[in-house]
Amino acid sequence: MVSFKSLLTATTLASAVLAIPHSGNSHSHRHASKRASGGKRGAAYNTADTVHTLASNGGTSNGSIAWAYDWNMYNDGSLPGGVEYIPMLWGAKMFGSWFTAIETALASGSSYILGFNEPDSSSQADMSASTAASYYKTYITPFSGKAKLVTPAVTSSTTSGEGLSWMKSFLSDCSSCDLSVLAVHWYGDSAAEFKSFVQQAMQVADDYNLDETWITEFALTSDMSAGGDTSAGAKFLDEVIPWLDAQSGVGRYAYYMCADGYLLSGESLSESGKSYVA
Repeated sequence: MVSFKSLLTATTLASAVLAIPHSGNSHSHRHASKRASGGKRGAAYNTADTVHTLASNGGTSNGSIAWAYDWNMYNDGSLPGGVEYIPMLWGAKMFGSWFTAIETALASGSSYILGFNEPDSSSQADMSASTAASYYKTYITPFSGKAKLVTPAVTSSTTSGEGLSWMKSFLSDCSSCDLSVLAVHWYGDSAAEFKSFVQQAMQVADDYNLDETWITEFALTSDMSAGGDTSAGAKFLDEVIPWLDAQSGVGRYAYYMCADGYLLSGESLSESGKSYVA
């Protein structure tokens, strides 16, 4: 559902909408001890420096931030030690440089490959399920055995032909793709809605014999724009992060997003950022 990603095939993905600096009032952290994420928690970023900011504020203590991705096949600089970079084949505009880029990423230690970004959305990768399956077999399945393969990430739309409906069609068309992980995005208004959607996604993964589900973008609707009040997001995360960590069917997740005005406030954590790495 997020339409800020403007891609160049040979360069790092860049935002088409500039983040508005967050004014960031100071808040005291509510948690006395850090949660153990079991390697699930990740950072969705555009600039690697922001992941270092998250890490320097405690985001890698106790394994909180274990992985990161940038909607791209290049990692835009070095990530903190212990944080795995996961490359993505965003869509058709990246095909030209894909094979060289993915070999480099795999040689550097990436153990998963992310599929297309919201192909069920006309503003994102925009593919039919059958077209996506054909492209997936050509560009991603050949790397089975070198990495575990993640499905395209779909929106949480309930419209027929979108969201999990699109995903089911893709999984039927891509039954020979050697997939391991189902990926989804969610934006909405409550923890209850989020949990319900994730449970539905986990059921789809189970029905199609996938190992686990990843939520590679999620946020409250109120947190989708930079510089907003992140206190509601902090309360939301306080509830859903322990729940996600307790779900055996959830392999990884990344809140939207590791950037100023979202999880960060300048060189510090925003209120939601503090909750995310608690």
